Amino acid sequence: MRVFWKDVRRGQNLILSEQEGHEEIIGGYRENKRGIDAYAQTFGYEPGRSQKGFASIQDAMDFVEDFRPWELHGAH
Repeated sequence: MRVFWKDVRRGQNLILSEQEGHEEIIGGYRENKRGIDAYAQTFGYEPGRSQKGFASIQDAMDFVEDFRPWELHGAH
């Protein structure tokens, strides 16, 4: 398995790629008029995994990576 950031319109998605070529979005951030919003995947209701108003892209990326969402899929 491989985890990487992929450019999308107005931001990036954190992607988990399996050897079979299947890719799953496990987090990401978006730039908008009010700042930067970020989210990390969860399998339940966890509002703390989404946050708005980051001052920098790096802060948003760190927020997502700190949750280690790839571990939900067995990747380490």
